[in-house]
Amino acid sequence: MKKGLMAALMATAAMAVALPAFADGELHIYNWGDYTNPKLIDKFEKQYNIKVTLDDYDSNETMLSKVRAGNSGYDIVVPSDYTVKIMVDEGLLEKTEPDQMSNFKNVKPEYVGVYWDNGRHYSVPWQFGTTAFAVDTAKYKGDINTYAILFDTPAELKGQINVLDDENSVIHAAERYLGLPRCGADKDALKKVNDLLLKAKADWKTFSYDTITKMTSGDVIVTQTWNGAAYRMRQKMPTVAYAYPKEGIEGWMDNVAVLKGAKNLDNAKLFQNFIMDPENAALISEFAGYNNGIEGSLKFLPAEFATAPEVTPPAGSPTPEFVPPCPPDVVDIYNKIWTNLRK
Repeated sequence: MKKGLMAALMATAAMAVALPAFADGELHIYNWGDYTNPKLIDKFEKQYNIKVTLDDYDSNETMLSKVRAGNSGYDIVVPSDYTVKIMVDEGLLEKTEPDQMSNFKNVKPEYVGVYWDNGRHYSVPWQFGTTAFAVDTAKYKGDINTYAILFDTPAELKGQINVLDDENSVIHAAERYLGLPRCGADKDALKKVNDLLLKAKADWKTFSYDTITKMTSGDVIVTQTWNGAAYRMRQKMPTVAYAYPKEGIEGWMDNVAVLKGAKNLDNAKLFQNFIMDPENAALISEFAGYNNGIEGSLKFLPAEFATAPEVTPPAGSPTPEFVPPCPPDVVDIYNKIWTNLRK
């Protein structure tokens, strides 16, 4: 009995260290722009008396560059799957052991044994989705479920397309259209990608992450975008449809991770546990329009969310492909292709 009592006391003490029952102080979050529900932050601040500072970035690469430079001042970042893997390998993240937190039981099993953080020792789910493109079907009546929209553009869409200012998403989309593997090192194949992109660029209007504004303002008819952004577009503009290209589709998951040496480590851990609560995860999805990987969150969301075509793909849609980090030699060639394209 003494042994059992001692074990219970030790477990309680360990939990108290990992996740304080009450807290105060600060938390500095660096997240994607237009991606954090103010109601979520307000609830966290009031519940734990913690002042949250939120700054935003527009790409994994922007965030990674700032973190690698050191002394960023942030406690929490929200990297996508392949970027988590890079950051773990480079020793940039704290091993916070989310798998030992009280709300970890709510994480769906398929998002525990993930390639970027197997068993979840560093990160917790924020949101997940796909990257393809959206089309205003009031202005284009053809088949949208093909990357030919971007790379062999129909006449009526020429000069009416926005693509993401995102090296990996654009290059991987071109590889899918050409039937080439992601991260392949074959130079002849990569030349085909380069040539396709240069040809297609003549039919594009802009490179921008501001996809919702681009579409809802009428600036473009097509924009490469993410499924949640397309969901939000459709709320403002019912004729918007999200494509599921027959050639394949990019899958991704963004994750909340804590930077190595974070000044507010305990508060950062508290935030990780906080967002694994189904009601709090629902606040994340309610704002940005993506699913979250937390069991039980849908009951806190509008009924139409779960059945939205952007959230639940139609039958027969391609299975999302999660792409691990490319080898360094391929990244070098990607960088050259991208630099050439963005001239």
